[in-house]
Amino acid sequence: MVKSDKWIKKMAQKGMIEPFYSEKIKKGISFGLSSYGYDFSLSEEFLIFKGNYASPKKISENDFEKFVGKICKIPPNSFVLGRSIEYFRIPRDVIGICFGKSTYARTGIVINVTPLEPEWEGYITIQIANLTPVEGEVYANEGIGQVIFLSCEDICERSYKDLSGKYNKAKNIEIPKII
Repeated sequence: MVKSDKWIKKMAQKGMIEPFYSEKIKKGISFGLSSYGYDFSLSEEFLIFKGNYASPKKISENDFEKFVGKICKIPPNSFVLGRSIEYFRIPRDVIGICFGKSTYARTGIVINVTPLEPEWEGYITIQIANLTPVEGEVYANEGIGQVIFLSCEDICERSYKDLSGKYNKAKNIEIPKII
């Protein structure tokens, strides 16, 4: 079942989303509470991909250039990693599905975020791809994506926390970890 804004507000009061904006903030690209989800915003921290080869088994911090600022430029046909401003704590009976903002999609900039699994917590690492042949840009402190929260009738047998997920309690942008 998809969770409504009323449920999201209630869970935010319990610390599910921090900071939490209880209404849509329409400053630049909007963020905050929506009807059936939450539009999260982008921090000023980025890792710009500069490597010659992309493989989750071979990529390292050396393949990225660190950047801090309000506007991040994305090279043509490339990507950057960013993180959410919001810290999420997902309940055991909920999963969050992330989608990109249509404002960016209309310019050839798309995001990819994997599901926010039951009992995962942390800042969301966001892969932002520029699918165009020209330089693109994204804006810190504005909306970047939306989480839709789905609840289950039964509580899962094994949560992300139970499985000692390698990205749990993420405080920074996380590059791939192969164990």
